[in-house]
Amino acid sequence: MSKTTMTTAEKLAIDQLVAPYITPTVFHLGTAPRKAARYDKRAQMYGGEGTVYLLQLFQAEELVNNRIGAYMILPTSADSCGFHTHGTRKEQELYIVMHGEGMYYEKENGKSEPKKYPLTKGNITSIKGMALHAVENTGDEPLIIFVVTTYEV
Repeated sequence: MSKTTMTTAEKLAIDQLVAPYITPTVFHLGTAPRKAARYDKRAQMYGGEGTVYLLQLFQAEELVNNRIGAYMILPTSADSCGFHTHGTRKEQELYIVMHGEGMYYEKENGKSEPKKYPLTKGNITSIKGMALHAVENTGDEPLIIFVVTTYEV
């Protein structure tokens, strides 16, 4: 998975892509309202296809027991995030579908058959331990998922 720095033009393009569906604004106690703290561009994320964009909404020191609070954007049906686990980092991850249509896959381990579930706005997924999960955009519009990754206690 390659993580690359985005240009100002690429950031603007992502902002324009999501603007009809969400307004990513953070109201963090003691700070002025703001947009994303960082934009990440990940080609073939975890062995997936295409490009996935992450709008990281928080700086690391702003979250308690959390590693990620971000919008994950899969712009087209050619984009997916491949199977991965958070168990090696002792994390639990939630996906909250904000817009679009997709397919969510999960496996209890690397040898088990994947289960698949269609995703639409309002769906929530949860994964923890050594289980694996993946997601792909299957629709004609961007698949926008809010991702929360917390450390297991």
